[in-house]
Amino acid sequence: MSSHDGEDTAEQTSNVSTPEETDSAIITVYIGATVPTGFEHTAAEEVQEKIGVDARISKDRGRIYFPISTDKLFQVHRLRSVDNLFVVVEEYDHYQFKESKEETLMELQQLASKLPWSNALKVWELNRSLKKKKGHRKGGNSTRVKPDSEASVADTRQQELPRETSPAGGDAKTESVADPESCQQDSEEALPEARLIKFRVTCNRAGDKHSFSSNEAARDFGGAVQEFFQWKADMTKFDIEVLLNIHNEEVVVGIALTEESLHRRNISHFGPTTLRSTLCYGMLRLCKPQVSDVILDPMCGTGAIPLEGAIEFNSSFYVAGDNNDMAVNRTVNNVSHIQKRRADKGSSSGLPIDTVQWDVCNLPIKTSSVDIIITDMPFGKRMGSRKKNWDLYPSCLREMARVCRPGSGKAVLLTQDKKCFAKAVSQMGGLWRKVLTVWVNVGGLHAGVYLLKRTSLWNKKAALFSNLG
Repeated sequence: MSSHDGEDTAEQTSNVSTPEETDSAIITVYIGATVPTGFEHTAAEEVQEKIGVDARISKDRGRIYFPISTDKLFQVHRLRSVDNLFVVVEEYDHYQFKESKEETLMELQQLASKLPWSNALKVWELNRSLKKKKGHRKGGNSTRVKPDSEASVADTRQQELPRETSPAGGDAKTESVADPESCQQDSEEALPEARLIKFRVTCNRAGDKHSFSSNEAARDFGGAVQEFFQWKADMTKFDIEVLLNIHNEEVVVGIALTEESLHRRNISHFGPTTLRSTLCYGMLRLCKPQVSDVILDPMCGTGAIPLEGAIEFNSSFYVAGDNNDMAVNRTVNNVSHIQKRRADKGSSSGLPIDTVQWDVCNLPIKTSSVDIIITDMPFGKRMGSRKKNWDLYPSCLREMARVCRPGSGKAVLLTQDKKCFAKAVSQMGGLWRKVLTVWVNVGGLHAGVYLLKRTSLWNKKAALFSNLG
């Protein structure tokens, strides 16, 4: 039940009427969205706030579904909490798979010609025309989900939009596998009038009771889609990505509306552990930034968190810092990239953010002057080490307590080193109180986002700085 990319793939005119042209063209469909695992409720809240509809959280973690009419389709690309978007063709809560692999794959082949493709394909065309207006890049699309499935493709040639109903739906993890025989280098510019529509099928599958692999499902279902539409298969330069999402008994068939995950939206200079912008948004919503709040990211890396905050919660002021000069330079470059992009669009290029190089255990920040601290702490995997964390975590938590406002300050901290973090918090003498933990998946690692409240207690270091002042 998930997949998506935010940009345009094809360059072909659409004869689907836009909502402005005729009211009869307005239809309502269901949109599926992949979101950071653990922040499904946050994403559902954002959908309610910005689009005004209720979102349903999938049984499979990391996905939500919500209805939308085509005249409001543009709004889905404004959501900050979603990674990928797709329009649902058909969905089955309890799909009864056959016992044998052969029967199941044959049924999937038969399914392709029975599905109600028409509305989903109209939405795909409308979505493409919306993206072309915004000047999105062209090219193929590449949907990634969780790491445990495979996928195959089928081809396609443009014809009429078919209609009918049948089972579909689902979601999981996957990679797409191209069929070498079907991949051809038909230049899209070569046939401006009768251009071939190219497609691929990606299967995302989760569950251990299936008699088939993701690759087999994508291959057979994709072959049937190809035969039904007479499209052309292309694994990389496809126009349409058909999604076959299978999670245990839940099956969802969809068409991707995004080419590249929206979580890359802010970053041009990546570091070894760059945080997804969608996860940053979820963390920021946890701490509820208010007007004039001073928000600190003392281990900013590439600046993903303060950048997302400065763009979406721009009534607060952000200070991004790191002890690594390369990290600071990446943050500065990412801020400059966003400012230039905004200026090119004619928007105000200013961002309420500043960048500093510092020692996280000895911050050049006035005592009790920070409202919110939000950061991605070193996991001890790709950055730092578990051994160093036992010294680093207590020191930085104590320093964070010093600069954070007693009684009202908050901290939202992400780490996979759960044991070390819990021990460090317990050593703080009551300076921090744990309010909430959100369990998330970060690059395949099970991590926690911890919301801490700064108590009104005063620590010795804070008192010393206060006296010196």
